[in-house]
Amino acid sequence: MLHRNAPEHRFVPSLDGVQLATYELGDPEHPTVFVVHGFASSAIANWHATGWTRDLTRAGFHVIGIDQRGHGASDKPHSTDAYSMELLVGDVEAVLDAYLLTEVRYVGYSLGARVGWQAARELGGRITQAVLGGIPDGDPLKRFQIADARAHLEHGTELTDHLTGTYLTMAKALPGNDLAALVALVEGMRGGPQPVAANAPSQPLLFATGSEDSILAASRALAAATPNGAFFEIPGRNHFNAPPSRPFREAAIDFLQH
Repeated sequence: MLHRNAPEHRFVPSLDGVQLATYELGDPEHPTVFVVHGFASSAIANWHATGWTRDLTRAGFHVIGIDQRGHGASDKPHSTDAYSMELLVGDVEAVLDAYLLTEVRYVGYSLGARVGWQAARELGGRITQAVLGGIPDGDPLKRFQIADARAHLEHGTELTDHLTGTYLTMAKALPGNDLAALVALVEGMRGGPQPVAANAPSQPLLFATGSEDSILAASRALAAATPNGAFFEIPGRNHFNAPPSRPFREAAIDFLQH
């Protein structure tokens, strides 16, 4: 179900022909914040339904959101070849080009934060600062049991791995999700570039992770190892319920305004 007052999407083609749903709110003359959601979510679910777009536009920002490939109203290829960090960063660049944006502030959560880390490295001055929520070091997708997930989707086999079951349950909860596309994304992105201190972007970065999130210590350590990193602990939140947190929004907006 579409959230009430949700903006209409506009398609932007990626370099490999995937149609990317994008959303625009606020005054285009204002500084732009580019928001990128997490795995199995969407721009509307992650940013609009949770108050982010409202508060960002009230704070004087122009907001561009994207449904990452495999999510939301964007195309959902089932081929693993359609998913890689290179392609997801390319999608960010394609949308920046389509909206004629020479520089933006970036906000990403979980998968969107991992994409933001790499985009900040590759797109240079086009991303001036970034908020990276729920980002660990290393590759969390390695723990996802792809064969078990596919057996569950195709044959109804019971899932025994807790993490895999949690991600699929979360994916099923959002209407319109294509679980086969999301499993293809997990497989396609495995082994790609990961956020580690040695490849940290030089822009100012605010890391934000829930106090109840198992990756809290790793996120804090990554922030400490980043040249211009700061850290905000989201009180009382885990990895899955952190995006709606008001303190998270307030800390991010304060960071983006300075």
